[in-house]
Amino acid sequence: MNLPFRITHRRLAALVALLLCLPPTTAFPAADKATSEIGGFEIPKPGRKFTFPRDHGSHPEFSIEWWYLTGHLRTQAGGPFGFQATFFRRSTSPSHSSTNAPRSAAFGHQQLFLAHMAFVDVSAQRFYHQERLNREGWDAYATTNTLDVRNGNWTLHLSDHGATPTLLLRGSCFAEIAFELSLHPLKPLVAFGTNGVSRKAAEPSAASHYLTFPRLRAQGTVAIRGAQSAVTGEAWMDHEFSSSQLGEGQVGWDWASIQLQDGRELMAYRMRRNDGTTDPFSTLAWIQPSGEIQHLNANQFSWEVLSRWKSPTSGAEYPSRLRLNTVDPASGKPFSVVLQPLVLDQELRGDIGGIAYWEGACRVENTSGQPIGNAYLELTGYAGTLKGKF
Repeated sequence: MNLPFRITHRRLAALVALLLCLPPTTAFPAADKATSEIGGFEIPKPGRKFTFPRDHGSHPEFSIEWWYLTGHLRTQAGGPFGFQATFFRRSTSPSHSSTNAPRSAAFGHQQLFLAHMAFVDVSAQRFYHQERLNREGWDAYATTNTLDVRNGNWTLHLSDHGATPTLLLRGSCFAEIAFELSLHPLKPLVAFGTNGVSRKAAEPSAASHYLTFPRLRAQGTVAIRGAQSAVTGEAWMDHEFSSSQLGEGQVGWDWASIQLQDGRELMAYRMRRNDGTTDPFSTLAWIQPSGEIQHLNANQFSWEVLSRWKSPTSGAEYPSRLRLNTVDPASGKPFSVVLQPLVLDQELRGDIGGIAYWEGACRVENTSGQPIGNAYLELTGYAGTLKGKF
C-alpha cells in the first residue's frame, strides 16, 4: 500500500497520517462477542447476502476498506508495463451515516482516504509511485450505493450496473505517468472465504468480506512523460471491508494474485507470525475458468524463498523471488510456480502513511522456467510490524 500527490498543507497531512496509524487499541477496543462489534464497528458475519451495485460501494459501518487494482499492460509497439491503484478508506470513529450526502467545500473528519498509485516500465526498469491522503470532502470520498471513489484526480467508478459492469480507472504518478483504463470482467465476481467471510486469524474480528474480479480485460491509454500510447492487457480487482485484519502474534502478510495462461487464477495469502511461522489461517484459492472457487488450507501450500532483495531506502529485506508449492485440484498432483519480479525495486516507501511495503509485477514461470502467466505480489511487515495498523 502506498501514497503521494503534492500536498501543500503538510502539517495537516502529518496530523491525519498520525490519526490513520493510531493503534487499534486507541480507537478500536477489543471485540464485543455479544454484539459482534469492535469498538462500535461491525465485524464480518457469515451468511451476508451481497447486493450489487450497492456492495461495490463504501461500507462505513466497518472501519477499514480498500479497492485494489493491479494489472499487466502492453502497447502495440511493446511494453510490458505493470500498474497498481489502491483506494483506502479508514474511519476515525464509528458512524453509520451515509457518505452520499451532497459534498461541499466543507471537509468531514470521520473518514480518511488514502490512495497509492504505482507504475512499472519493465523495458526501462523504472518504477514510479505516489501516495495521497485526504479527509472526506468534495475531493475525497466513496459513495455507499455504488462504486464511485475519488482521491483528488484519481478516480474509480462503475460506468454501468449490468451483469458485467465496466469499471473506469484514472490514475497518475506526479507529472511523469498518467493512465486511463476501461476494465471489463472476463469472468464472474467471486467471494473468498467460507460463507462470505475470509478469516485471517483465530480471533473472529480478524476477518473481512473479500470480493474479487479475478480477470478483467483492460484497455485505454498510458502517457509516460507526455508520450501517450494505447494499451491493452489484463487486470485484477479486490474489494475488502473489515474492522480488523491481523490477529495476536501476526506481523504482516505475503499475498499473490496469479493469472495463468490456461484461464485459471490463484489467490494466496500467507499470514506471518512474529516467530517467522505461517499462521494456520493462511489460505490459497483456485479459481476455475467457470468462476468456481476451491479453497486450500495452510497445510496444502507453501512459500519457498529463492532470493532476497534489500531496500536501499527502508533497509527492509524482502523475498524477491518465490516458489509457490501446492496441489492442482484438477489432477491432484503437485503444482509449483515461480514468481519472478519484473523489476527488483518495487517498494512503496510509505512517505505519508508511514508503512513501507513491496508490491510488484511478476512473471509466473513453471519449474522449467517457461512463462505461464502473470502475477502481482504484495509483501508487508518487512519494514516493521503492521500490528496496530490493520
